[in-house]
Amino acid sequence: MDNKGWKTTPNNFGGKQRMENKMENKQHYLFTSEVVSPGHPDKCADIIADSIVDKLIIGDSKSRVASEVFVAGRHVVIGGEVTSLTKMTTEDYDKLVHDALAKIGYNGNPYFTRQECLHPEDVEVQVLLNSQSPDINQGVDQEDGEIGAGDQGIMFGYADCETENFMPSAITYARILMEKVYQYALANPDQLGVDIKTQVTVDYGCKENFEQSKPQKIDTIVVSAPCVASMNIDEVRELIQGLIDDAGLPSDMYDKNSCIIHINPTGKYVSHSSLHDSGLTGRKLIVDSFGGYAPIGGGAQSSKDYTKVDRSGLYAARYIAKHIVAAGLATKCVVQISYAIGVAKPTSIAVDTYGTYKCKNDDELSKFVEDNFPLTPNWITNKFGLDKPSSDTFLYANVAARGQVGQSDYPWEQLDQLELFKKLR
Repeated sequence: MDNKGWKTTPNNFGGKQRMENKMENKQHYLFTSEVVSPGHPDKCADIIADSIVDKLIIGDSKSRVASEVFVAGRHVVIGGEVTSLTKMTTEDYDKLVHDALAKIGYNGNPYFTRQECLHPEDVEVQVLLNSQSPDINQGVDQEDGEIGAGDQGIMFGYADCETENFMPSAITYARILMEKVYQYALANPDQLGVDIKTQVTVDYGCKENFEQSKPQKIDTIVVSAPCVASMNIDEVRELIQGLIDDAGLPSDMYDKNSCIIHINPTGKYVSHSSLHDSGLTGRKLIVDSFGGYAPIGGGAQSSKDYTKVDRSGLYAARYIAKHIVAAGLATKCVVQISYAIGVAKPTSIAVDTYGTYKCKNDDELSKFVEDNFPLTPNWITNKFGLDKPSSDTFLYANVAARGQVGQSDYPWEQLDQLELFKKLR
């Protein structure tokens, strides 16, 4: 370790450290998750798409939205299908895009040139939206008031006992680091830009510990953040090392003297934003969900209204899985729900506790969920208020920025049925 507080392994990026560990016969089982900030181009696309969802549903709670956003260079392209009583002009969409980018941090930062970073006055917005197919709509909005699934598909919700919010370790710590560096960048635009990536590798010691959700320590941290041209790489690394140390990582998990830390490992990083990396909705599904610890469904959440079960089904599956673990019925749990387009009732519900169940087995847990939770799109919508986004409850754009699951203030993260699940013990 050098005197700046991070390890340097030139031309090897940690390989030397790995070899030393092997020579000492230390046992490792490593798992890694990454997170990106709202300023990453893919996240910009998600946030813009969900800003549209918020705007349309707040104006008309029965809005049907499936829009995609492509951010490339100075261009933002919005396409897809929208049916809503909320009327928006091209100028309205243009303002929405500019406001979203400004909130993210692309607000004309004078410390980055217009060649280094996206500036709002340069952004051109193209709107290519059509009406939703009436063939789909007739199955979604049914005469009896029920809502049929807006699409077929599979969704997975996951929980484990590794952190206080029943989320896996690696993605939890990567989110903590991302938030720390991102908030610093927002507050200090004369030093850092907002296009940030973090990555955390957790050492479980052995496969059995991983299977039982018993992390041992943070093995490796990677942080990449853009800096202004006037800063040198040593200054950047010292600054970010200080942010890592002050991020609030658990002291029993993080020891900077033994942790491998890569800060901007390729060197100085100035040019960023969509000028240098295009962005598209739905390309950060692992980041948005469980960091690779569990399967994911086939569709993204951002850009879609609540009838699209890619979104609502994920929230419901996470809600059930979190209750199972929080009630002490298992150490870890994944819940799969599947739907057929236009059909309200799920086509299947399956609980898998990876063999960690305490009393009721997976078949019994699956039957319990099926008997007690309808899990229709209508039930999910009403349960979590998905048709009523607001600044007082949640906004889909904020969910896109922070991750679709794992934030304790989301409605679908509340443990309001814990006593019901505890009766199974």
